[in-house]
Amino acid sequence: MSTVQEQDVAESYSSVVRARRSVRNYDPSVKIPDRELLEILEEASLAPSSSNTQTWRFLVISDEKAKERLHPIANNQKQVLAASATIVVLGDLEGYKEIGRINEESVRKGYMPADFAKSFTENSLRLYSGLPAEKMKSIVQIDGALVSMQIMLSAKARGYDTVPMGGYDQQKLIEEFRIPANLVPVMLISVGQAAADAPGRLTARLPIEDIVSWNELK
Repeated sequence: MSTVQEQDVAESYSSVVRARRSVRNYDPSVKIPDRELLEILEEASLAPSSSNTQTWRFLVISDEKAKERLHPIANNQKQVLAASATIVVLGDLEGYKEIGRINEESVRKGYMPADFAKSFTENSLRLYSGLPAEKMKSIVQIDGALVSMQIMLSAKARGYDTVPMGGYDQQKLIEEFRIPANLVPVMLISVGQAAADAPGRLTARLPIEDIVSWNELK
């Protein structure tokens, strides 16, 4: 990639990341096509994950009746009803079991040699199957947080807005949408187009000097 191309990419990323805001007021007339939502999630799924297990799973709430079911669970936050969709990000505690299929596809595409894929799969299955439940939960929550940030940036790159939400009743979410025990809710992300009078509130950030230490903590 040329220096000019690298600069264009850096500027494009900088514009997206600086333009992203947590938006709570949406234009209810704007409906993101399912195809475009899938593209956003596909891009987001390029995020890193533990041993490339890709333990994230997504429940897209876009139907009006489903939004109404989610609304009280999400503490009656208005964006759940007005946004085009709310994505329930879930972490699969048994997602590591897909590692064989993932590695086989990597071999097929020439990304890794077959002998390495075989040993990598065997070692991964042995490792993850022996982890304590709390450790596995921590892993899928970290993976879910990584993919969630990429959802928000991918949406913003397409001109859409988002807001992540941790304020919801996890148990009621599980019960209402019949989420199986192997899936752990990580967060909700509403996505749509901001209302004309609500471009997103600017918020201050701590000075970078106050949050960065070099080589040892201050």
